Amino acid sequence: MYDSILVATDGSNAASTAVEHAIELARRLEVPLYAIAVLESRTEYDNAIVDPEEVDRRRREQASSWLEHVETLAKKGGVGVETTIRSGVPDEEIRAYAGELGVGAIVLGAQGRSSFRRALLGSTADRVVRLADQPVVVVDSDTE
Repeated sequence: MYDSILVATDGSNAASTAVEHAIELARRLEVPLYAIAVLESRTEYDNAIVDPEEVDRRRREQASSWLEHVETLAKKGGVGVETTIRSGVPDEEIRAYAGELGVGAIVLGAQGRSSFRRALLGSTADRVVRLADQPVVVVDSDTE
């Protein structure tokens, strides 16, 4: 079916549910699991008077925390996981990394952290579904 799985996380409830789904899918299929967190290049700090290095440091710490959570859950589920942090536009980075890895499927949450930004730009999930070369499993946090 799928020879590997990529799960994207932003620490949201929907992403957490997607992580659990991806871990179970990787476990059942006995395939490698990869996880990505993307530091969005377009942020609410773009026009603020804030030290960009401090903002980047905090965002990287937050992304690392999300990926550590993925690693903990994967270990409990008996699944190994390789993680990465990327910077850029989330849907573009998710699709690019999936292509680099040649993954069989992408798993992500239906809704991310930024509902305001999603309303203005369209959702990351929607763009990944429409533009990815791989099958995409979109998991709603109400699923389970």
